[in-house]
Amino acid sequence: MAKTKASLPQGTRDFSADVVRKRNYIFNTIKNVFELYGFAPLETPAMENLETLMGKYGEEGDKLIFKILNNGLDNISKHEQIKNDFEKILAGKNTTGITERALRYDLTIPFARYVAMNYGQLTFPFKRYQIQPVWRADRPQRGRYREFYQCDADVVGSNSLLNEVELVNIYATVFNKLGIDVEIKINNRKILAALAELCGGNDKMIDITVAIDKLDKIGIEKVKEELQQKGLQENQIASIEQYLNINGTNNEKLNAIKKLFHSVEIGKQGINEIEYVLNYPLSNIHSSLSIDFTLARGLNYYTGIIFEIKAKNVQMGSIGGGGRYNDLTGLFGVPNIPGVGISFGVDRIYDVMEELKLFPEAIAGGAKILFFNLGEEESKLAFTLMQQLRNKNIACEIYPEQTKFDKQFKYADKKQIPYAVIIGSKELAENNCVLKNLQSGEQQTLLHNDLLLQTFH
Repeated sequence: MAKTKASLPQGTRDFSADVVRKRNYIFNTIKNVFELYGFAPLETPAMENLETLMGKYGEEGDKLIFKILNNGLDNISKHEQIKNDFEKILAGKNTTGITERALRYDLTIPFARYVAMNYGQLTFPFKRYQIQPVWRADRPQRGRYREFYQCDADVVGSNSLLNEVELVNIYATVFNKLGIDVEIKINNRKILAALAELCGGNDKMIDITVAIDKLDKIGIEKVKEELQQKGLQENQIASIEQYLNINGTNNEKLNAIKKLFHSVEIGKQGINEIEYVLNYPLSNIHSSLSIDFTLARGLNYYTGIIFEIKAKNVQMGSIGGGGRYNDLTGLFGVPNIPGVGISFGVDRIYDVMEELKLFPEAIAGGAKILFFNLGEEESKLAFTLMQQLRNKNIACEIYPEQTKFDKQFKYADKKQIPYAVIIGSKELAENNCVLKNLQSGEQQTLLHNDLLLQTFH
């Protein structure tokens, strides 16, 4: 068998025990808050039928979908057909002869598919959360990966803006528990639709939102160039620039946008919805909630309020986002089911917490005690004591081979195990053991029952 150089696909990562434990800390924090707010768990397959995903994320998103080759492409009898199908693929078309499935791009479209398939069995409003990996054929860079986890919470079957209030508070609660100081940005796609109407009609909506969504990355001048290339006139681009330059406090931004869209009905609807969330009583997140009219969220299925979360004091893209999508299940033949959802970007949240040193030391995990192996009879006794400690939920392990003290001490040191239990021939004869604190160097001789009564931190 030929030797292969060990490597990973670009944009993917291995996770060591230390990283997995820290990631689980994030997952568990988010999951516990979801459960606190009455959301139930759901899981869907890693792959979906290609037709389920294509056309749901806009032209830019469709390009980032990982397609899966069909089985049987090595069938000699099909070579001519396969060749013709590949020519279609190279021409930018999809063909079922080559690919019928794809890795999921996000969790929202699979969720909409699930709701459409199970509509008759669900209780509405239906609240679910989902924590699973997704895949995007994106250009890997800091905070952006080709395989990454999303944590979503969605409510379908309700038009109430109280759902948006709840989701904003979920964001605030989670990030408070994680210790991350965030800015929760809010906008409304109806306001963007009003901007499109001001600039020539609804057919301009996608071009405008896709360009605006790139503002942070490419700057205002490049956005204007892109809009010009999409056929917008100078006066229309000037209106968009005026819109993008709105700033100040939340109240100042609202006053400015009301003047801009005073005669555009859909714009006024969007403004009223934002004011509802901002002014809702008992909400304790006003200090971190900020109107951002440049926020577009490039996904085409959003129809109302949209969110994006940015961590303060660190250079990082958004660490969460979402919004309302009033007829997403209509894409699958079940119309008129309103919905709203949010997503947490766990990989970026992890990077933020690492950079700001926010992970608590208590989540280090791993074994608390290493039992030394100093002979066959000694190890049998050690194993018996170890099992008794495990029954008390104290993590411990025994060195598998009988070897030198030095090697076993080094093993404990490298694994950051804080305690060692040593049972040699002397201890075996006297029915006791030596407990050594490997950090302080202190040690004590204990009877077996006294060992079982110890507290290990």
